[in-house]
Amino acid sequence: MLFKVYYQEDVAEAPVREKTESLFVEASAVFEVRRKLKDKPYNIEFIQPVSGDFYEYEKQAENFKVLEI
Repeated sequence: MLFKVYYQEDVAEAPVREKTESLFVEASAVFEVRRKLKDKPYNIEFIQPVSGDFYEYEKQAENFKVLEI
């Protein structure tokens, strides 16, 4: 399953909507996504499963890339 992860680059900073980044991770569950990203310095805000029409829409974005971990 594919998940979209919304995060901030710096764990020490308070989340600011305008600085929120996103990436895509292939995993079987949310806890696996968190486990895969635990070594990254990200402040994870939200993890959302991506499927169906939402997946097709996201796939059309020019910066769509699934993170290989």
